[in-house]
Amino acid sequence: MHIDYPFRVDDRGRTAETSDNDYVRDLVEQVLFTAPGERVNRPTFGSGVLRLVFEPNSAELATATEFLVQSALQEWLADLVEVQGVQVSSVDSTLQVEVRYQVRSQPQPQPRTTVLTRPV
Repeated sequence: MHIDYPFRVDDRGRTAETSDNDYVRDLVEQVLFTAPGERVNRPTFGSGVLRLVFEPNSAELATATEFLVQSALQEWLADLVEVQGVQVSSVDSTLQVEVRYQVRSQPQPQPRTTVLTRPV
């Protein structure tokens, strides 16, 4: 078991734990929502996706986001997950990022999808 993210105390008064699959999903979210320079001992950790929230929504923004997410996940989580694809769509004022990945430690890896939607 792994410590749940964000950190919290469970009903028993202990540190909350999470499953392997939820742990990996939490790691994906941490990489995506951490800005480079935010972590003191790892200044290059993160993707910088949150900076794009203030950019005008367009097809170019969607393409840039796709490459940014793909490269950050491959750099920081390559030993845990195999990224199978990143699809970004921009509709009106919403940017939706869909990440498809497989957890490498699973005996029979099953594709997993994480969808993140943020208003731009």
